[in-house]
Amino acid sequence: MSSREERIGLNEAVFREVNERIENLAETFDLNTQSLDLICECGDATCVKRLTMTRAEYEKLRSEEHQFAVHPGHDFPEVERIVARLKGYDVVVKDRGAPERIAEETDPRGA
Repeated sequence: MSSREERIGLNEAVFREVNERIENLAETFDLNTQSLDLICECGDATCVKRLTMTRAEYEKLRSEEHQFAVHPGHDFPEVERIVARLKGYDVVVKDRGAPERIAEETDPRGA
């Protein structure tokens, strides 16, 4: 695996962790009916794009540890593929091998 692929994966892991904390805060403050204002989980460490989704949509995304939510056009075809185009964001899944392994190892909900 190239250092670029690893960097992309680790950047995505950081963004996913931030979104997990946002979701946890929403739960703590009983904001269950409000949409979540999340950050793009792409591999670009300088990305500042925002994503909005319901808690149910977020839980569905998080049900698969290899999935990430990215702003449209922020996918990295060398390490992932788009599996869904939803309102305001795309869902990407990590390719087998190193990208998939990094997603598993950095999953905040990991088994």
